[in-house]
Amino acid sequence: MISFRSDYSQGAHPRVLEALVKTNPEHTDGYGMDAHCEHAAQMIKELIGDENCHVHMMVGGTPCNVTFIAAALRPYESVVSARSGHVYFHETGAVEATGHRVIALEGEDGKLTPDMIDKAFDEYQDEHTPLPRLAYVSQPTETGTIYSKAEMTALREKCDRRDMLLYVDGARLGSALTAKGNDLSLKELAALCDAFYIGGTKNGALLGETLIIRNDKLNDHFRWMIKRQCGLLAKGRLIGVQFEALFEGGEDCVYFQAARHANEMADILRNGLKELGVRFFGSSPTNQVFPILPAKVVKELEKDFFFYEWAKEPDGMTAIRLVTGWGTKEEEVLAFLSAVRGYLGRP
Repeated sequence: MISFRSDYSQGAHPRVLEALVKTNPEHTDGYGMDAHCEHAAQMIKELIGDENCHVHMMVGGTPCNVTFIAAALRPYESVVSARSGHVYFHETGAVEATGHRVIALEGEDGKLTPDMIDKAFDEYQDEHTPLPRLAYVSQPTETGTIYSKAEMTALREKCDRRDMLLYVDGARLGSALTAKGNDLSLKELAALCDAFYIGGTKNGALLGETLIIRNDKLNDHFRWMIKRQCGLLAKGRLIGVQFEALFEGGEDCVYFQAARHANEMADILRNGLKELGVRFFGSSPTNQVFPILPAKVVKELEKDFFFYEWAKEPDGMTAIRLVTGWGTKEEEVLAFLSAVRGYLGRP
């Protein structure tokens, strides 16, 4: 069975495993208060050009989102998100369990826009409604699309005018930053938002993300909040070690190499399917590909390939999601394309 199910379905990049094995005999302080976490944090500060930011090693993406939002907002404040946003659609109400409404609006290609923020304020405008206070975006989005520098800048300007925070979910940030057509650097992204996280789980780490907070006020007693949310890992150095391995080498580090490889494999998939006349759900340039195929063909493909059925389409068609990762092999991609060609009866 060849898997295109997700980019975290494999273990960890070999360089990450090597680092974990090499440091395994060490005794360090716990809860992220160790030299490895400190070094990884410094590497990230240098990459984003902000020595004064606060870097926290977190166990996963949902803990990043929930912990930061719960810490940053007052009880009557809410989050504005595209309806497909992870905090609204795929986190089982975790943010709302902290008492903060997620105002979900229909996005354009999965994106939040400045006009949508205005719409949220039109609907939630007085003390009888939750006050929109934080704009949530995923880079890339849940459908694999990416925000341009102009789009992120427009969101920043709108948030400033509305006195809102701008927060970026970076579960697949590496894929966005290395995608064809991307014009936004990591340093530029960091400068535009109040907080964001760099995802490791979906880009070569066994587990873990790094949450970056650029505003001192938002960082007030933040470690207390991590503990309260059950996210303070006793063996915190395990996350720091992984990010040291991922970011060693600066701009040419394993983190970007792994993401670039995943995108290259997705491009082969995407281009091969286009040559077969296959249509797509959305216009993702990243490591998520959403072809639309006859439902009968999808069922045949599922005998040898593991993937998500994404959405039912009219006339017996089904959109599926294919995700490539650091360990995806070109022969696996070509095997999928060959199978599709055969089931569609293409020469």
